[in-house]
Amino acid sequence: MHELKDSADVARALADHVAAALAARVARDGMASLAVSGGRTPTRFFEELSTRDLPWDKIAVTLVDERWVRETSERSNARLVRQHLIRNKAAAAKFVPLANDAPSPEAGLFAVNEALEDLPWPLACAVLGMGDDGHTASFFPGGDHLEEAIDPDGTLGLIAMNAPNAGEPRITLTLPVLLAADSLALHIEGEAKRPVLAQAMEDGPATDMPIRAVLRAKRPLDIFWCP
Repeated sequence: MHELKDSADVARALADHVAAALAARVARDGMASLAVSGGRTPTRFFEELSTRDLPWDKIAVTLVDERWVRETSERSNARLVRQHLIRNKAAAAKFVPLANDAPSPEAGLFAVNEALEDLPWPLACAVLGMGDDGHTASFFPGGDHLEEAIDPDGTLGLIAMNAPNAGEPRITLTLPVLLAADSLALHIEGEAKRPVLAQAMEDGPATDMPIRAVLRAKRPLDIFWCP
């Protein structure tokens, strides 16, 4: 648990953490991939990471999950990444979005899978967020494919998700893909998230608070938090 003073400190610390994971993977394999989350929280972290001295031309960036909307939508995570991360030194990185022009995630799933095949796997780093309901990625309570998505022994790497509180239809990387990353981080900010995290660490079904599937996994997880 990395407890920082404010969001600027979190952005710097998390950017250092991710940059180290990417650099180590490029040094080992000659290339690396990063999966990031959307929403409001990571904007400052994206901007900080974009200035890091890394071999960005050997790095691919994708998303942990995405709302099934066009990139012109303010709800698009891809739009957020392009505006705040794929810039400065990181402009040389390859970005692979998770949504396309198909009418639904189910219809577009095959094409997204094909695009992701060109990334170096497993991920060098994945950065997750957490909602007030305990969701992470697009693992939402009540999701129509939630049990498949959080099955640690599942064989699917990408799955469509519809859930009552998800807003738009979604597409998401699955738990096994995230757990296979060299480095896995959880980025949360605000006092309101501390009791949510504490509750998630208690006993109870992972389907009620899907972040539990990550917290209970037998692998290291770095949590970055500030008030």
